[in-house]
Amino acid sequence: MFTELMPLLAERTVLITVARESDTIVRATAIPKRASEGENAALSTPLSFVGTPEELDRDFAKELAAYVDMHRQLGSTLAQAKATMEAAAKAAQEEAKRKAEEKRKAKSSAPTPTPAVATQPAPSACPGPAPVTTSSLFDGVPTGPAESQQRGLRL
Repeated sequence: MFTELMPLLAERTVLITVARESDTIVRATAIPKRASEGENAALSTPLSFVGTPEELDRDFAKELAAYVDMHRQLGSTLAQAKATMEAAAKAAQEEAKRKAEEKRKAKSSAPTPTPAVATQPAPSACPGPAPVTTSSLFDGVPTGPAESQQRGLRL
């Protein structure tokens, strides 16, 4: 069991607790301590087994070895992910700087536009068509009783 723990113990402290659950059941828990305050909490997830003493004698060391292996893989994966994210952030910052520099250069090298002189269209020699006047069908037709009385009409 301790041979299996050695790779994990090289990186951090591991607390092991053993408690009796009932007359025939025992709980064994391995709790890795965080190596630093900024470390991902997943790397300090405890491993707990519950079983008879015979089951723990038979399987605990094997399961602990698998746990240590998975713990190391997780640590490696987290480190790779962190490195990848840092590289991507650095590349994005460099790209933003490059684009800002190109924009600044383009602005400073662009010719200044000359203001256009506003011209008004010349007045036309011949005037346009005369406005058309139309009359309504209802011009002069009384629209109400008061108007009808004024014109002498009965309704």
